[in-house]
Amino acid sequence: MGTGRPTGRRALQSVDVREGAGWHAWPLTDAQVDTLSTTEARKLVHIRPARDRRGGARWEVQARRTVGAVRLGQGDGIVVLRIAPKITVGRLLYLLAHAQDRRLRWQPDPVDASVRRDLFPAIATLFTRAAERALHAGPLSGYSGREDTAMMLRGRLRAAAQLRRRPGLALPLEIAYDEHTPDIPENQLLLGAARRLARRADVPPVLRAKLRRLDTRLEGVTAPPPGAPVAAWTPNRLNAHYVPALRLAEIVLRGASFEYEDGRPVSVDGLLFNMEKVFEDFLANTLGVALERYIGGRSQPHPRTHHLDDANEHILLPDLVHRLPGADGGLHPAIVVDAKYQEGVKRENLYQMLAYCTCFGLAEGHLVSAAGDTDGPPVRVPVPGGAVTLHRHVLDLRLPYTELAAGVDELARTIAAARTTTPRPRARAVT
Repeated sequence: MGTGRPTGRRALQSVDVREGAGWHAWPLTDAQVDTLSTTEARKLVHIRPARDRRGGARWEVQARRTVGAVRLGQGDGIVVLRIAPKITVGRLLYLLAHAQDRRLRWQPDPVDASVRRDLFPAIATLFTRAAERALHAGPLSGYSGREDTAMMLRGRLRAAAQLRRRPGLALPLEIAYDEHTPDIPENQLLLGAARRLARRADVPPVLRAKLRRLDTRLEGVTAPPPGAPVAAWTPNRLNAHYVPALRLAEIVLRGASFEYEDGRPVSVDGLLFNMEKVFEDFLANTLGVALERYIGGRSQPHPRTHHLDDANEHILLPDLVHRLPGADGGLHPAIVVDAKYQEGVKRENLYQMLAYCTCFGLAEGHLVSAAGDTDGPPVRVPVPGGAVTLHRHVLDLRLPYTELAAGVDELARTIAAARTTTPRPRARAVT
């Protein structure tokens, strides 16, 4: 890069920063600076030259809003970047679990004090416990569809394939049958998560050995390839004892990908979570369920069917729209909520919520931030035909589980009481 920075020093083992904290100075080589200056790395951290450079080539690094651990770069440019969440690891796991499942009735086990500061060891510990309990009586088995070529009929004949491949021949036969096998989505999820965690250098050796024993117990199961979509499964009576382990497995496998602003997924050597997305999903799921419980109707987390303009070119992306029955018997927007992973509400957030309310014909809009002392006063905006009131709420993520759940319920009651009962007429219907 031509900056005169020394490049002969030993490669950096790790850069440790904390979400929401200030700048931290680290001695970096030219190659490591290049690694942290890539597009992928700049989605995770800010980097700038240190003001005090008397100790050599020092650069300051500041975390953005993604937490976790990831290995970046190659050769001399390798950087192990670890970003600790500003909330506890146990609280992060609680948010992650509820961000995935709208009606979750499971809470992660308490995290041991010895591992609660590091995300990877904490998740590996909890996953290992849950998976060992799930597999205590042996892995689940289920029926899986198979297609094969055989000399004897088993299951049913694939007539179309038989005619296409062997017209006029009696043998061999193209058949399809159901096989009772442990190679089902539930076990594939467990195996994929166990192998991913076992490969991590920051997982303690004793824990890595337990993960490998899980691998052995899942013999005959196909592990999902890196970057593959998470296997779909449905909770039921048979896999109920698997659920805690499966939720953690999904967290591990989904955290192993990184998404650019254009939606391109990228497989990463690590585990990363965008805290803005985690908070938005957590609030939309838990608040939506609470609203349905208190006032009925139907909640839509992250709907993508609403547009700002008649040409449907500019999509609206509120985090939650709650619909209630109207005079015509149909469900219509009555509540709109947007989550903000920040302290307080900014001016541009008010403009955004005003656009939502205007398009939905609502007189009330609700913004929920993840930090702050108290709810801010409502903002009343005069509009033709009346006014729109923009409410500002705070949900403290640092609260214990029970108090956080109670806070969501209280927020639901507050929002339900301030809902729009008679939407103003709109120039066009919202699709």
